[in-house]
Amino acid sequence: MARRFRGYLPVIVDVETAGFEPEKHALLEIAAVIPEMDAQGFLRIAEVHSAHVQPFPGAELDPAALEFTGIDPHHPLRIALDEKEALLKIFHPVRAAVKKQGCTRAILVGHNPSFDLAFVKAAAQRAGLKRNPFHPFSTFDTATLGGLVYGQTVLARAAKAASIEWDNREAHSARYDAEKTAELFCTIVNTWERLKRNDGAAPHSPDAQEATETEQG
Repeated sequence: MARRFRGYLPVIVDVETAGFEPEKHALLEIAAVIPEMDAQGFLRIAEVHSAHVQPFPGAELDPAALEFTGIDPHHPLRIALDEKEALLKIFHPVRAAVKKQGCTRAILVGHNPSFDLAFVKAAAQRAGLKRNPFHPFSTFDTATLGGLVYGQTVLARAAKAASIEWDNREAHSARYDAEKTAELFCTIVNTWERLKRNDGAAPHSPDAQEATETEQG
């Protein structure tokens, strides 16, 4: 895994929030999916971690955002952690996986991941957590990858194009969306790996470039 992504461990993350501004609106749910590489060199889901999050003191809750996600932050049966506990529930297994898989750092994978990363960073700062396992600005974007491979940038449509089951009733749950995003990411990476093996070298890879230069020379 460490060699495949230049020392980074891709970790698929999804958040559900009470708005679009990470410094102002509450983080309500967070989920992280940790992949691993099998003996044949293909990615698969290894671990899934998630938490419901209590709105931080003074957080704003946009009614339109709550209606979209269907989350009631004050539901009496909602078992939620404060931001620090919720983030540690995610960060600890991510750091352990980074070490286990011989990587140097985690890199956040998401569908339009700048949104997710911004909320994770803002919550970590509020909680006083300095050991954030994720790269501070680099990400892998499955919206871009889905557009490239399937011509679809919406998660549900890209998943269906990749023959991944999708249930609209489950969507907009951080755990469900993270798992489906992880399936999409693994499918795309594994498809590329199969193409690379069938062709002998992937287009624009160092091996392919060297072969092309040799032929031209």
